[in-house]
Amino acid sequence: MIYKKVKRIDEQISALGVGCWNFGGDWDSSEDSNSDRIIHAAVDLGINFFDVAPVYGWYHSEEVLGKSLQGGLRQKVIIASKCGLLWDENHKTRNCLTRKSILEEIDGSLRRLRTDYIDIYQLHWPDHNTPIEETAGALQEIKAAGKIRHVGLSNFSQADVAAFEAIVPVDCQQGLYNMLERNTSSYHGIPLEYKTEDEMLVTVRRMGQAFLPYSPYMQGLLTGRFTKDRKFSSTDIRNENPKFFGETYQKYYAGYERLQAFADRIERPMNEICVNWLRQNDAVTAIIGGASSLKQLEANVRAMNWDLTGEQLAEISEIIEPFRYM
Repeated sequence: MIYKKVKRIDEQISALGVGCWNFGGDWDSSEDSNSDRIIHAAVDLGINFFDVAPVYGWYHSEEVLGKSLQGGLRQKVIIASKCGLLWDENHKTRNCLTRKSILEEIDGSLRRLRTDYIDIYQLHWPDHNTPIEETAGALQEIKAAGKIRHVGLSNFSQADVAAFEAIVPVDCQQGLYNMLERNTSSYHGIPLEYKTEDEMLVTVRRMGQAFLPYSPYMQGLLTGRFTKDRKFSSTDIRNENPKFFGETYQKYYAGYERLQAFADRIERPMNEICVNWLRQNDAVTAIIGGASSLKQLEANVRAMNWDLTGEQLAEISEIIEPFRYM
């Protein structure tokens, strides 16, 4: 395993992390026993970073991760969880970063994760109805109480990052980033308030923050698991992504096909190319890679064994240039 170190966080972080969203059952089906095997195998392979959130599987992902990390594994890993997304009985979500809500959410996450502290506690999405001062004050409270070690912001504008940093240290940022979504303006139809490459990466380099790119395989498109006419099961949350429909999808799929042709020429799997393109960027800390099987996990880890050459990176840059702002 390759590890990275940033100024704001003492521990070295594995360059490849595990994203736990699929453990909750939102991406087709998942079995807890399979998720448990993946978590244990990840630790054995040197992965020490796990990214989770209450909303993943409506609490279930946190419960699965917490149970799997018992027996001494908790002390070997860095857990990044989140707060700020609440939902009703129909699973309709809303953003909420009030002091009251954060104080309730942190205790719920600690209980489900079976731990006394969360290493990186991230605000999942902005809540413009709550003053930053109130939210930052709540983060200060739970940090002073030892319930969290570091504050992270996910999907925030860089102006808001600066406003939070004036009150409570922001040690980590998370944003949408892959070869076809570099400065994209939306995620699942939700407008993004930042440009990852042009803005977020500039800030994390300057401030010494960790950067956690999510959706490194564009929810599976960049792994070759999609077809040109793309079909998911009726329960798959990817049905809610407008980028996977119509003319927009056909453009992204054409980009994937060009990248796949490049992968075939250099005789490397696409998933490993996705990982290495991110890992070889000095601003990237831990790539949030999902895995629904031990085979997928091991395939992702194999990307740690080789590097893309400068010539190959230049060829990728040419292929993905049309997607710089798509």
